[in-house]
Amino acid sequence: MTTFSRRGFIKTTIIGGIAATCIKPASAFAALGNQEQFSSRVSLTTGDNRADMAFRALQPFSKEIAAAIGKRRVVLKPNNVSINIPLCATHVDTLEGTLEFLKSIRKLDNVIIAESAAGGATLEGYDNYGYFRLISKYPVKLVDLDSEPFDLIYVFDEKDFRPHPVRMSRVILDPDSFVVSVARMKTHDRVLATLSLKNIVVGAPIKDKGFTWTSARKPGTINDKPFIHGGGFRGINYNLYSLSRQVHPHLAVIDGFEGMEGNGPNSGTPVDHRICVAGLDWLAADRVGIELMGIDFANVGYLNYCAQTGLGVADLGKIEIIGEPLSKHIRSYKMSDNFNDQLVWKKAVS
Repeated sequence: MTTFSRRGFIKTTIIGGIAATCIKPASAFAALGNQEQFSSRVSLTTGDNRADMAFRALQPFSKEIAAAIGKRRVVLKPNNVSINIPLCATHVDTLEGTLEFLKSIRKLDNVIIAESAAGGATLEGYDNYGYFRLISKYPVKLVDLDSEPFDLIYVFDEKDFRPHPVRMSRVILDPDSFVVSVARMKTHDRVLATLSLKNIVVGAPIKDKGFTWTSARKPGTINDKPFIHGGGFRGINYNLYSLSRQVHPHLAVIDGFEGMEGNGPNSGTPVDHRICVAGLDWLAADRVGIELMGIDFANVGYLNYCAQTGLGVADLGKIEIIGEPLSKHIRSYKMSDNFNDQLVWKKAVS
């Protein structure tokens, strides 16, 4: 296929939406315990210790998580969009709390921490953020996804309405991987907010060794992550939705101990929020995260697409909040300077 017309794009979107409504994701079934009623549970904890908050947030799902993991490899995917800005990255203590939880359910025998940092050497980021201390305490491996095998998946670009190939990590795509999104609560300059889903979808594309956003970039190296952005605000929202049916977390852990507001995902300012969200239904977890940030869910394009096509639960009335009451911990995060521009996804294409 060398062309992709607007009519074809619309047709593909409709067909994809119909298919998605017919298939409930494995994460939703895990959260439901195979009940007929389509509802989900999300855990909300608060406190002064990140590791403890993550551990407690996961505890209510111990049996479901152990059963869902089975004999699969557990992939902890942090969000390290930059390798030298601590506020934008997953904190080591949140990873430690998650590892302690896995230890408590006896699922620590096949665990990796895997990332492809957006703008620099992944292992350097691990070092900067103190991740290497985890391997001295737990039987866990630190993996650079840029050095691992990949498969090609095609994404949409709104500028030319053509499919574009993206190298996606086989570690993330592997059905034998139980993928845990260990994310940080942040605003975003393209899709308003980045939580558990976006961490996986944009983290899965890889880059060439030697690629960096600085002048130290090795000549000729390429980063495939920008292709997910789809050429604009419409394109990135559609791609995140479209890819979510194939690339999504099986378990969401969202660290809001210190969130980021303003010009995220790497140039914002800190929010002292002291919360942690966890759940097996990633859409429900992200929906709760959006509410906690004081963001109007109707403005978040990609999550609305996922909700409209039945990829999880986004109706707060159908989500059971375990632990802390949601209403007592809502903050109003400052949005990115280009907030109004991002809402173009809501307008019809002329």
